[in-house]
Amino acid sequence: MPAGALLVIGDVVTDVVARHTAALSHGTDTAAEILILPGGAGANVACWAARRGCADVRLLGRVGRAEAGWHEERLRSAGVRPLLVPDDGAPTATVIALVDASAERTFLTDSGAVLRISPADWSPSLLDGVGHLHISGYLLFAESSRELARLAMASARARGVPVSLDPASAGFIRGAGAPEVLAELDDVDVLVPNADEACLLTGLTEPADAAARLSRRVPLTVVTLGAGGALVAESGAVTARVPAPRASAVDSTGAGDAFTGAFLAARLAGADPASAAAEGCRAGAEAVTLIGGRPAQPVPPHAG
Repeated sequence: MPAGALLVIGDVVTDVVARHTAALSHGTDTAAEILILPGGAGANVACWAARRGCADVRLLGRVGRAEAGWHEERLRSAGVRPLLVPDDGAPTATVIALVDASAERTFLTDSGAVLRISPADWSPSLLDGVGHLHISGYLLFAESSRELARLAMASARARGVPVSLDPASAGFIRGAGAPEVLAELDDVDVLVPNADEACLLTGLTEPADAAARLSRRVPLTVVTLGAGGALVAESGAVTARVPAPRASAVDSTGAGDAFTGAFLAARLAGADPASAAAEGCRAGAEAVTLIGGRPAQPVPPHAG
């Protein structure tokens, strides 16, 4: 992978994270710890890439005008250059993440401005100095954002810039249909699905088989397995099985994004796929020990 900046195109989200230790009590109250945090798969990937040593990370996304400043500030503090388009017609996307005692999460998603990003928000000049383009798969699930993703990927292909894509959501893949999602992968060089997404896209039950099959379509496919680590598949065969470090999980939100960000940062620094996947696994293990989907921010010296 050539050196240069990492450009991420994807979702910027306001996360409402509700951690509950008791089972949800339908029709009444359930005690929870509730936090409002910056999130979004695309934004999280960008922040983790910066955390893991990528010196020039850029993020193109669409947010509600009222929240644009808040999100820009948090991206800059994480080392990411925000290229946010303010939207006057829709608020920033919001996700309610219900996190249970086992650290598993269930999402309620209002996509808001995310899927209103369009080809009008794209310019080939956004690829100036870029060594890799990453697309958040959430953009594939609405017409306007899908057209933007196609345009950006074609522009990258014309410049010889490698493209990666995270399929983003098993639920959305079920809704759209696997053939429709697979049809969008012609300009993708690196695919980073989780096991559920990989199996849905192929109709296979074993993640290793799914990884191998997907890598016939996308030359490098890396399937994340949560605590089981990751599988690296290249050109039709699994070439590495990478274990994950042990971690005391409190919230699995953003673990896959952490993996992807660290993996891409390592690849941009020259790592081979297996070594980059190991970096991704280390970042994912760190992510599950944190609340929310972003890396921990250092406390300023004057704070507290």
